Amino acid sequence: MPQRSLEFSGSVKLKYVKLGCQYLVNHFLTFLLVPVIAGILIELIRLGPDEIATLWKSLQFDFIQILCSSFLIIFTSTLYFVSRPRPVYLVDYACYKPPVTCRVPFSCFMEHSRLILSTEPKSVEFQMRILERSGLGEETCLPPAIHYIPPAPSMEAARKEAEMVIFSAVDTLFKKTGLEAKDVDILIVNCSLFSPTPSLTAMVINKYKMRGDIKSFNLSGMGCSAGMISINLARDLLQSYPNSIAVVVSTEIITPNYYQGKERSMLLPNCLFRMGGAAIFLSNRRSDSIRAKYRLLHVVRTHKGADDKAYRCVFEEEDPEGKSGISLSKDLMAIAGEALKSNITTIGPLVLPASEQLLFLISLMGRKFFNPKWKPYIPDFKQAFDHFCIHAGGRAVIDELQKNLQLSAEHVEASRMTLHRFGNTSSSSLWYELSYIEAKGRMRKGNRVWQIAFGSGFKCNSAVWKCIKSIEIPTDGPWSDCIDRYPVHIPEVVKL
Repeated sequence: MPQRSLEFSGSVKLKYVKLGCQYLVNHFLTFLLVPVIAGILIELIRLGPDEIATLWKSLQFDFIQILCSSFLIIFTSTLYFVSRPRPVYLVDYACYKPPVTCRVPFSCFMEHSRLILSTEPKSVEFQMRILERSGLGEETCLPPAIHYIPPAPSMEAARKEAEMVIFSAVDTLFKKTGLEAKDVDILIVNCSLFSPTPSLTAMVINKYKMRGDIKSFNLSGMGCSAGMISINLARDLLQSYPNSIAVVVSTEIITPNYYQGKERSMLLPNCLFRMGGAAIFLSNRRSDSIRAKYRLLHVVRTHKGADDKAYRCVFEEEDPEGKSGISLSKDLMAIAGEALKSNITTIGPLVLPASEQLLFLISLMGRKFFNPKWKPYIPDFKQAFDHFCIHAGGRAVIDELQKNLQLSAEHVEASRMTLHRFGNTSSSSLWYELSYIEAKGRMRKGNRVWQIAFGSGFKCNSAVWKCIKSIEIPTDGPWSDCIDRYPVHIPEVVKL
């Protein structure tokens, strides 16, 4: 006991030493300027009124100097206010909540698999093992066309799913915010694997009878990170068009992409991907800043497509029997780790406090000039962010990021619970996670949120938001009927 007590005491002391050093480095300029300002004030107090008057008279200012100085100050101020980027606000967002009729319990999923792949028992067993370790729950949903035996994908069924998901999310957003379709200046829809003609943006414009001069963009083939790409595009457009409103819709249509073959690498998405979608209301109008929830601080995009392995690690192709599907490579996690490293290397200097940047620099220089075998220093991103929304691509993705970023169980709770309740909803999963944090009443004014997503290509994209007002627990939303049951314990293996 005494030995343990000494170890605990020593660890506590080291903790406070580290916190003290961090505080000193982060507030170095403050500590430097305070004594200088204090010295100036003391000298001014020591001077008498006559000496101060003499000092003032010695400063010979004529009219021309005053005029030039005033002009310079006004010109510099004007240049600053004109050139600085316009703030982009996230006013509100809405997530699609599938009906209970679309739910796919484990027993239902496995029964369908056995009937569809009746001649391939090994493929059925493989899917069962994946599902047991997936981290999904019993309430995830698949579109109606996939409930048929065998599944009945068609262009009509895919359009119906798109209308059901997108229109429901947009309707909810308009109802929550009072936004009218005629007020939308920019519309962006991202859906990777379903790209019909006319486009999904045209479908939305037709449904809501939007203006003829609306700027619309339809993004496809971008994978699960397309949501962050849409946010980046919306931000750039809002910088170019003042006093504008943008609506971003992120979804993935499952109907035409459900694989019905026996290749294991292509069966994996069937076990993980589920229905979902989100609609986001962004604005650069000053009037919207009053009711907005968040302000966008940074968007960082990383692309590893130049590497052949990274390019093919998530690949749409046909199997030997001519059945199309998405193939996931065994190298996926290693490639995702490399993409994450590149992303955090870029975003680190933008968000990390000076103490963490200094430690990282010392570690980098030590490895380069002294010993390459030194363990690299991993910055503590918990000092930069209060909440983490990690793409719910699967249990392995969340585990890997939790380990690499040294996060606690609470930091990845939103991601794990989203995966359990809704499955991998692709690009919209980040918004279900943000909604979970709000539903738990954890979002406070000043909190920073880091959204991280991975996508085919291979890409790692992230966005940083700052909460600009404390958010009350919502009475509606995708978690309204089940938030009291969460968090739940998710076993390593669920025996089926």
